[in-house]
Amino acid sequence: MGQTRAWITLLVTLLTLVMVSACGQPEFTYVRDRDGTTYFKVPASFAQIDASSLDLALSGNQPDTQAALQRERRVWATAFDQAPEPGIGHLFDSRSPFVYATVHKLTEEQRATVSLDRLRDFILPVTEEMRTAYVTNALSTGRMPLFTGFEPISDRLVLLDNGARGVRVRFNYQIGATIQTFDHTAILDEQGSTVSVMLITCRSSCFAARGAEFEEIAASFKLLRPRG
Repeated sequence: MGQTRAWITLLVTLLTLVMVSACGQPEFTYVRDRDGTTYFKVPASFAQIDASSLDLALSGNQPDTQAALQRERRVWATAFDQAPEPGIGHLFDSRSPFVYATVHKLTEEQRATVSLDRLRDFILPVTEEMRTAYVTNALSTGRMPLFTGFEPISDRLVLLDNGARGVRVRFNYQIGATIQTFDHTAILDEQGSTVSVMLITCRSSCFAARGAEFEEIAASFKLLRPRG
């Protein structure tokens, strides 16, 4: 009888530890930008990685130049990767989901020219004008374009209660031998001074299989009103 009670006590203890452990594991990682104006969440299974080199590559600026230093003061960026070996290169080619988010404080010149089409083209060329310019520039320098075979999937406006507005576009690009799907949300705040962008991507087959999961991530992407 004593041995039975001991086994029961041990079993209850183990079950309690398992339940506490399970309850202690967060389902999501919650993210805010440096100034606390933009918010989103990603599944806890995604690993956060340093996006500074990725942001620098996307900007076209050379490291340690004045332009790069000024951009660093105006731009916040982060990235999350679910690949077994996370890396920034997965933004453009990965079987696993990759999330890139960035917040830009616009210069006076940028504020004067920002538009919905500029929001669409904020990271990758989406509009016909920018796709043509991208191909022309690549060919003029003797390089083959990395992004080919553009396929639009969806394009809708994002209108928020506080007057902020933006776009959400989904599209495919062929990169090498693979088709990569991109889900791009870009929002201009109500003052027209800050652009917040989220880009979710993985191969098209991955996107088709996990669309509901990516929809939840995109739906969590919001602007936060300052207090006071």
